[in-house]
Amino acid sequence: MENDFLELRKLIHKMTSLVKNISDEAQIIEIGGAFLRSCLSNDAWLPERLNLGIAETYSQYLLYCDPEERFSIVLFIWRPGQQTPIHNHTVWGLVGVLRGEEQCDEYRVVEGVPKYSGVSHRIVAGEVDAVSPALGDWHQVKNCSEQISVSIHIYGTNIGKRRRQKLNENGIIEDFMSGYLNESAWIKA
Repeated sequence: MENDFLELRKLIHKMTSLVKNISDEAQIIEIGGAFLRSCLSNDAWLPERLNLGIAETYSQYLLYCDPEERFSIVLFIWRPGQQTPIHNHTVWGLVGVLRGEEQCDEYRVVEGVPKYSGVSHRIVAGEVDAVSPALGDWHQVKNCSEQISVSIHIYGTNIGKRRRQKLNENGIIEDFMSGYLNESAWIKA
C-alpha cells in the first residue's frame, strides 16, 4: 500500500514546499497546476472499491490535509450525470481530472446573485483547471460523460471545513460546509 501512494506523496511534498515558500496565488496556481498534472498520468493507486462512486451524489474523499491547513487534496468520484450545486470556494483551487471528463459551467455574481456567464468548458483526463476569487470563484461541475469520472482537487485550505456558499434549489444563496465522506485523511505526511 505504501508504494501505491508514491505519486500522491510526491505531490504532497511538492505542494508543502510550494505553499511554504510562495504566497502569490497566481504562482501557486501555475506551479501547483504543473505538479498536479504530473500526478494524473497514473491512476493505479485508486482503490477498486471506489470505482463506482455512490448512487446518491458525487463522492468527496479527503486524501490529505496539511497540518497547518494551508492546502488539502481531495478525491472526487462522479457517476454519469452527477453534479455539484452552483457554489463558490473563497480560496484558490486546482482541479485535475484523473479519469473521464467533467464540465464546468462558470457563474458571475451580478447584484449579489450568481448568474450563468454563458461560459462552459470541459476538462478531460490529464487536464487541470483552476478557480479562485481572482479568476472566477462560482461554478457548477458535472460528469458529462457516460462513464465514472474521477478528479483530484487541491484547495488553499481544508475545503471540507471551510464555510462557503451555494445556490439552493430555490435560487437563494446559503452557507454550507461540504465535509468529506471519510473521517480522516488517507495519507499522512
